[in-house]
Amino acid sequence: MITRRSFLAAAAAVPAFGAAGWPVPTARQLRWHALETTAFLHFTVNTFTDKEWGYGDEDPNLFQPARFDADAIVAPLADAGMRGVILTCKHHDGFCLWPTATTEHCIRASSWRGGKGDVVREIADAARRRGLLFGVYLSPWDRNNAAYGTPRYVEIYRQQLTELLTGYGEIFEVWHDGANGGDGYYGGAREKRTIDKRTYYDWPNTWALVRRLAPGAVIFSDVGPDVRWVGNERGIAGDPCWATYDPVGADGGPASPGDVREKESPTGHRNGKQWLPAECDVSIRPGWFWHAKENTRVKTPAQLIDLYYQSVGRGANLLLNVPPNRDGLLSAEDIASLKGFGEWRRRTLAKPVAPGEEFNVIRVREDIRYGQRVDEAVIEGSKDGAWQELARVTSIGPRRIVRLGKMARAQKLRVRVLEQSAPAKIAEVAAFREG
Repeated sequence: MITRRSFLAAAAAVPAFGAAGWPVPTARQLRWHALETTAFLHFTVNTFTDKEWGYGDEDPNLFQPARFDADAIVAPLADAGMRGVILTCKHHDGFCLWPTATTEHCIRASSWRGGKGDVVREIADAARRRGLLFGVYLSPWDRNNAAYGTPRYVEIYRQQLTELLTGYGEIFEVWHDGANGGDGYYGGAREKRTIDKRTYYDWPNTWALVRRLAPGAVIFSDVGPDVRWVGNERGIAGDPCWATYDPVGADGGPASPGDVREKESPTGHRNGKQWLPAECDVSIRPGWFWHAKENTRVKTPAQLIDLYYQSVGRGANLLLNVPPNRDGLLSAEDIASLKGFGEWRRRTLAKPVAPGEEFNVIRVREDIRYGQRVDEAVIEGSKDGAWQELARVTSIGPRRIVRLGKMARAQKLRVRVLEQSAPAKIAEVAAFREG
């Protein structure tokens, strides 16, 4: 199990390229791969206005989660097997869930808890009590801030990052959304502001700040630099899904957050020069924030299981959004689905079946410290001394989980590589029985 201590422990340096010159993961990326599933918490004034994107003119006093309980939010996530949680500390509306010094449009201006509340602090602490890692989402766009679109706002944004990365313990992931510019309140201007998303945020220096303040954290955006967006919000990776990827802008030029050929993101590039694995973000509900009208449209455990196979099972990581409601809790419908999903994981994947027993799930892993080497392979089982094909796969990478169409039985399993870019290094071949 990946714990906070092991995730953050100093590790031997991993070069950006293997001995033969192909890309391999860094130490921080290796630790991220091992997490497999993490949770998203979309929670802000939008929860109380029934919006997905706030305009930026919302009264902070709207934020009134009367029964807010961070431990009650985190517990069902941990029980479902999530190994980390990322909170929307600031969405596009600009309302900050911590008492930031950068703006009055924050939780300090709400009468909730007498202006002394700090959702970031409570979620971070609750996560660590349950052994989960904690990450932060900080929207680059800010529809409230009067300085947005000017150099001053970039300074403000970096100050907000600094507060989050220095005041709330160790951070495992920093999440940058691709939404950039448009209509907003902007301190009362109520106008449309357009920025050059390729240059405005000066991403190289902004990311350098993250590296300095949170060296163990992976940085997520459409283009990484550590973890890439999978190109859709359905939680589904490509098949194949290569961990290597060289993003290109929509117009063929340099890529940046919010400007990428997203159709190439699900599969990545087999011969890409960067180790840039995919993260599959998806919400347990149709929307990202909680809406009462969606209580009957929560994804079922069976749907979450299918998403697991189509994300984690293809070598990506799954980031599942479970939005708190207006009480400041997870809704019963969401908890029920998480419970069913967690029970399936424990029942199916906790322990491989013994040789000769029936199984219908196979997991294969490459030792990705040496890169992703297998291009195509056949998984075979031995029965009565004869080998027979059970499944055929392309990409394997950190893991490939195959759900067979029917039960099988074998004394031995093997991976027969059909095509490889270098001598394969298979780390695991294991069989499981899905109840």
